[in-house]
Formats: sequence, C-alpha cells, structure tokens
Amino acid sequence: MDFLMIQCIRNIVALPSEEEGKLRKHLRYISIPKGSYYLSAGQVPRRFGFIRQGLCRYLYIDHKGTEYTKNFVPEGHFVNSYSAMKAGAPSHMYIEALEDCMIEDISYTDWEAIRSGHPCWNQLLVIMLEKAFAVKEKRERELLLLEAGERYREFLREFPGLIHRVRQHQIASYLGISPVSLSRIRHQSDPE
Repeated sequence: MDFLMIQCIRNIVALPSEEEGKLRKHLRYISIPKGSYYLSAGQVPRRFGFIRQGLCRYLYIDHKGTEYTKNFVPEGHFVNSYSAMKAGAPSHMYIEALEDCMIEDISYTDWEAIRSGHPCWNQLLVIMLEKAFAVKEKRERELLLLEAGERYREFLREFPGLIHRVRQHQIASYLGISPVSLSRIRHQSDPE
C-alpha cells in the first residue's frame, strides 16, 4: 500500500527519492474508530498524521461539557495540534474521528530528524504553515464579520458534501450558532 501523504507532499514540493525513502521508513498506518480521539485535550502530542480515509474534527470542550468545533479535516489533509506538539505542551483541543479513519502517522521526533536533513522539508513546512495561517485568518474573519447565514453558505462552499457527513449540532458549533438557528437558516437557504 502506498502512502497518500507522500503523494500529497510530491504535489507541494520536489521530493528527492532519498528523502522519500527516509519518510517512508517512519510512516505507519493507524485506525481510529468513529467517535474516538486521535488526540485528547491534556495530552502532549508526540505524533502527527495525514488522513488517508475518513473525517476528523478539531474541537474544544469547556468545563461545562459544551463543545466548540474549530474545524473539520477530511481525507487528504494533515491532522495535528502543531503548536502543542512543537512546544512539547499539553494540547487544549481534541481531534475526534467523525468517521472510521485510516491515518498515516509519524512521530514528531522522527519528523524532526528527517526535516533537518534536506531543505525540501523546510520548504514543505513553510508552505503548510502559510496555508494553515491563511485558513485561520479566513475563519476568524468569517466569525467576526459575517452573519450566520453567510457563514453557513461559506461552509457549504468550503466543505462541499460535508453536510451529509457531519451532524447538524457539529455544524452549528462550527458556525458559532445554536442548532435551532442552523435549522432556521437551512430552511431559508436550502432549495430542498
């Protein structure tokens, strides 16, 4: 079985075959059943992954048990709590499998060793961090400036088909509204 993470990386940077071999040696497949966590709050992340199959979400849970969905991460994307991993600190967020997931996974220690060996890895890291920053900035702008209906329409554009894979209360949490408000917006917006 080939690693989709490697194919994704090849689409971003020129990956020398020797560097690909180093990465391949440290990758492993792990299964995360639906409803389980790839990472829990309070856990120091020591690994990161690439979703080969399935869907995850980043979320926070407050002291009352209220969930706040930060983002959805479908197949073909990296998944981690990068700032906590980099700092060696406990994560504040959870990474939950919303579907049965197959993840291509590598330890942060192995990644750091590989990364120090060739400039292609730093080029990849810069591109990925720039993309993550742009997503974060866009998300913040939407939450601060857009009305709930506009955020819903943006969600539909950004995540086509996800509405059929995610529970309505999770979408409402992502949009920063109540499930009742989402139901009202959907009734007004959906042509069905």
